[in-house]
Amino acid sequence: MPAAARLWVPSVSADKIVVLSDLHLGIDDRYSETVKNRTLLVNFLEQLENTPDVREVVINGDFLDDWYLPLAYARYDDPAKFYRQLIANNQDVMDALNRLIKKGIKLVYIPGNHDMLLESGILDEALPGIVQERDAKGLGAYVTGDRQEILIEHGHRYDAFSAPDSVSNKELCQDGETLLPPGYFYARVAASWILQGKPVIKKIYPVIVDIPDPVANPDQYGAYLYYKVFSSEFSRITQIEGFEDKVFDLGIACFNGSYSIQDFYPVQQQDGTISAPLLYKNFQRTWDERQKINQVGVKNSFAEAAAGTLSPDYYFDQAKKQYLQNPDKAIDVVVFGHTHLPDMRAVGNKKYINEGTWIDHNTVYPDAARTFAVITTGKDTDAAIYGYMPDGTIVDISKQVSKD
Repeated sequence: MPAAARLWVPSVSADKIVVLSDLHLGIDDRYSETVKNRTLLVNFLEQLENTPDVREVVINGDFLDDWYLPLAYARYDDPAKFYRQLIANNQDVMDALNRLIKKGIKLVYIPGNHDMLLESGILDEALPGIVQERDAKGLGAYVTGDRQEILIEHGHRYDAFSAPDSVSNKELCQDGETLLPPGYFYARVAASWILQGKPVIKKIYPVIVDIPDPVANPDQYGAYLYYKVFSSEFSRITQIEGFEDKVFDLGIACFNGSYSIQDFYPVQQQDGTISAPLLYKNFQRTWDERQKINQVGVKNSFAEAAAGTLSPDYYFDQAKKQYLQNPDKAIDVVVFGHTHLPDMRAVGNKKYINEGTWIDHNTVYPDAARTFAVITTGKDTDAAIYGYMPDGTIVDISKQVSKD
């Protein structure tokens, strides 16, 4: 494949906005999720550079990854140093992105959950000229297009287990700020399990039998849903480490110590209530405050957020509530990432898109591991989802992933 090949026959004007998400570049190739696809990503960026109608390239969260680390990863207390090392491990990608900027293509970054601790100065240092769209801590939303008709954000703002959490564990902090949600701990366990070869180990975790009534006791029903999600996931992810083993050795975001799964796993307490014993105690009760801090426009219940956290339909519903069907928003196209599942759905003459991921092994959608969105802005905005092939060609998978 010629390095300078164009991705498509360009338009007369620079009207294309290319959106990538969930690149998940890692600090060490032994456990980065994007190693085999990294060279293809560089090739893709080189082709974008040579496609003259590309106006913007938007990296829609989970660009750099400080969550997908094995439990044995050495404790560190300097996220800035961590990210500089991560950037150095992926210098070929950074060089390609810098060439885009020098070409005059606008490069935009939006935070995701796996890089919510990434400070703007570190990224400015690596990619001078990058535009960073941030609103609340660890979050961002970007409005673009000729008519400001396109809204792009990662989507973790609406995920009960992945949205920034500066509330639940604030008693751990003195001068710092807590931010990491329970999804961080889940990701660390999942990374270890995968690196261990996905062992199948019988796990005996506490069981909650009595289901609280969702109408009569919504608080405890929310706590039960927190338990239910983690019970389901930890019965599937059966890592070698045990329930009570202090395997999380942390020194970041106010977590200064060693923790176990038991510390954040909801159980029935002596007084009959359901709660984790140490971290994220009464987690369901912080959701309203977290939504306010995280600038969620149209709030929902913890039960709705917890029940929907693993469902693509939930994020589509949020796109509609927050933007596409919100009379206060003049948005025609919403783009979320986060789920790793490429998706396209119509809402009247408007569209919801999820651009998917570039990780090497996308178990959520194995048919296309290198997907991205292209939005053509103008009087009538158009959009499509493509897969990038190893030979440098692209395939339109819009119909394949459409739910219409």
